[in-house]
This record gives sequence, C-alpha cells and structure tokens, in this order.
Amino acid sequence: MQIRGERAATACGLVAIILWSTAAGLIRSVSEIFGPLGGAALIYTLGALMLIGLLGKPRLRSTSRFYLIVGSGLFVAYEVCLSLALGFASNRNQAIELGVVNYLWPCLTVLLAIVMNGQKARWIIVPGTALALFGIVWVVSGDGLSLPGIVANVASNPLSYSLALACAITFALYCNVTRRYAGGQSLVGLFFVLTACVLWLKYALSSEVLPAFTLSGSLQLVAAGIAMAGGYALWNIGILRGNLTLLATASYSAPVLSSAFAAVWLGAHLNVQFWQGAVLVTAGSLVCWQATRQRTASA
Repeated sequence: MQIRGERAATACGLVAIILWSTAAGLIRSVSEIFGPLGGAALIYTLGALMLIGLLGKPRLRSTSRFYLIVGSGLFVAYEVCLSLALGFASNRNQAIELGVVNYLWPCLTVLLAIVMNGQKARWIIVPGTALALFGIVWVVSGDGLSLPGIVANVASNPLSYSLALACAITFALYCNVTRRYAGGQSLVGLFFVLTACVLWLKYALSSEVLPAFTLSGSLQLVAAGIAMAGGYALWNIGILRGNLTLLATASYSAPVLSSAFAAVWLGAHLNVQFWQGAVLVTAGSLVCWQATRQRTASA
C-alpha cells in the first residue's frame, strides 16, 4: 500500500479513526463471547493474518534496533492493556467509560510531540485541549460534575481504569516514537503477531476455556479483526507521512463516535450529560484544529 502524499496519508489516518470507533464495542462483545483473554487473542491473531496478507512481511533490516524494541514494546503494552481493560469491565456502561479514558491519548500525543519532536503549536491549543479534557471528564462523571462519583467509579474497578489510563500514555508515546524513529517503515503486522503471542501466553496461564464457535460469534470476531487491523494499517500511514497534529486533534471526535457506536451495539443507555460532554469534546477539537490552521497559514 503505497501512499506518498501528505494529504492522502492524512486521509488514511482519518479513516482509521472511523474504523477504531467501532473497535471498543466489538472488542467488548467478543470478550463476552470468548472471554477477555481468549477473545482478545483471537482478535489479534486474525488481525495479524489480515495485516500480513495485506501489507506483506515487515522489513526488519532497514528498521533501527531502538524502534524495533521500544516501538514493539509500547504497541504490545497498549493493545494488551486496552483489550483487558474492556474485557474486565464490570458491565457494558463501564466498558464505554473506559473507552473514553483511553481516548486521553490524542491530547497527550500533541503535548508529547511538542517535547519529543519539536512540534510547534500556538497558545490556543491549550484552552482547546482543556475544553476537550473537560468534556471527557463530564462524560465519565455521569451525573453532574462529581469528584466523589468519579472516585467511586474508579474504585469499583481499579484494574480496568488503571489499564485504560496506561493505554492513553503508552499509545501517545508510541505515536511519537513511530514518527521519529520508524524511518518510514510500518511494522504493525509484526506488532500484531507479538501482541497475539503475549495474549495467548496469558490465556495459557489462565483458567479460561474457549467456547464453541457460532456463526454470530465468528462474524463479530471477523468484524473486530477488520476494525483493528484496518485501523492500524491506515493509522501508521497517517502518522508516518501525514499531519500528526491534525490527526491527533481530529481524534478528539473518536470518544464520541466510539461511545455512540458502542452504546448502540451493546444496547447501553447514554444520558443527556453524555451528549453535553460530546459537544464539549467536539468544540475542543475544533479549537485545536483552528490553532493548527492559523499556524499553517502563518507559515
């Protein structure tokens, strides 16, 4: 898949965001059928086969050893944390909230890009990021802006919330490390293989038992594999050759899209406050995008 222009690469990144918006709901439903570990292992095994078939074998000789070790470590850590956070959620509503916590990574990506890669950004990105973050907090709070409510939610399942927060940090690091050290190479196929191996190892050490495959479960598994594999194949193109800042700010819409799809797919109820938070997240994203446009115009 040869995408060389910045606009085309950025478009690939935007399509990846749409695909990812379906992933959280699908991962949760697959985990309910096949178990948190078994379901995740099946998803990444299928995704690895799809990526290798689509992109071919990764070229390791032209990749730096640093990126091969650090990039793969960050990617595997993120995927394992994400799949287990969603799989071990107490219920479907909590799984949607955990997906929102995971989507703290876009703002962290921008902040780390300034520190790690010298990305320039105007001051207006600060209030834009703050607005988007407040929108996420408003969604997670559930009923008014209640710190005790948020604390109670986290205390009810500290493992899953800790894993979701780890997701945000590790994926923001992964994006910036890939941008700086990948040298234009995409190793996402290899990363999926390593993720599947880690998950199968954890499955072998657990007491989980895979149930018999059904048509419904198999179709959901294939859909999850396509969402994950297709999303990452396109996203790596975007962050390697596209506008990273634009993709990160556009990703602020992902919590809204992901939560809305998951709510419909899983049959969860989203209250009015959720949609208020969605508006705040979208507004923050637009402010960040405006800051990017102003900087580009000035340049």
